[in-house]
Amino acid sequence: METGDNENAKPESLRRLRVGLTYNLKKNIATEPPDAEAEFDDYGTITAIKKALEAGDCEVGLFEANEQLPIKLIDNRPDIVFNIAEGMTGRGREAQVPAILNFLGIPFTGSDETTMCLAMDKALTKRLLASYHIRTPKYQIFKADAPYSTGKLSRPVIVKPNAEGSGKGVSDVSIISCDAELIRVLEAKAGEYKQDMLVEEFIRGREFTVGILGNGDKTHIFPPMEIIFNDNETGIYSYEVKRDFKEHVKYQCPPGLDPDILEELDKTAAKIYRIMKCRDCARIDFRLSPERRLYFIEINPLPGLAPGYSDFPMLAEFCGIDYISLIQSILDSALARYGMMRR
Repeated sequence: METGDNENAKPESLRRLRVGLTYNLKKNIATEPPDAEAEFDDYGTITAIKKALEAGDCEVGLFEANEQLPIKLIDNRPDIVFNIAEGMTGRGREAQVPAILNFLGIPFTGSDETTMCLAMDKALTKRLLASYHIRTPKYQIFKADAPYSTGKLSRPVIVKPNAEGSGKGVSDVSIISCDAELIRVLEAKAGEYKQDMLVEEFIRGREFTVGILGNGDKTHIFPPMEIIFNDNETGIYSYEVKRDFKEHVKYQCPPGLDPDILEELDKTAAKIYRIMKCRDCARIDFRLSPERRLYFIEINPLPGLAPGYSDFPMLAEFCGIDYISLIQSILDSALARYGMMRR
């Protein structure tokens, strides 16, 4: 990263921290499938994070996560990277930037490439967590290149691409009771997203998301936030719903829950965070059935940070943490892991 002569002349302890911000930018062009850019960030989010870091007396350089990223990092090496990049293609795309940073020996915020790879694969994550007695809906993977069988799952089921985030590939037609309709949707979605499809028993009930910030004994678990759908318990938190959330849902934090359920959500989220070896921040989704049984749905170790839109900043705001403080807290958590500080 380029700095002025006066900045470079300062002692290391007084020089401003040089932070690289890695990201994937929405191009707002027609894509196939139409939600292909759903996980990417717009200029507003990138600018908001940059300003929040600069408010902490950091010098910020922007690094778009494209083919030139390794060269740019080598030529303009930052002290640490604030990573929000989703990666470009493939099941392990969220691991691409963390792997590059580890290869180059550059510190960065967030989880490493192994955690990112694991969390991106929904079925693999469920299999791991089930071995630790974390309750998750029964599921089945349908291979894109194999004959479809409707399986033995209880109906209704929900169909999702196995390696997508931000509600991509999920819509109202994803909740299915009819076997013929299940096969039709599987064929259509597998062709559209070019990957295996996850089919899991749909848990009717209430939906919650839990945000976690920090590491070790400084890990802070936010109270759960309930996503309340206008069509009650049949609602699903799809990309379309998230895009127009003010029309489709409302949020409540903390939710109206009995103390024992609140405690179970807190402890289960903390346990999952440890098992998955998450770092600095993550967001975990749950469903609570009418029988008061809590089910893990999925985890996002790279939660969205769009101000006024993404769930993680909303959770923080409900807990009295403003946006600038949240961004700086994520950075400070990573700095502490590396034995670094802003000055």
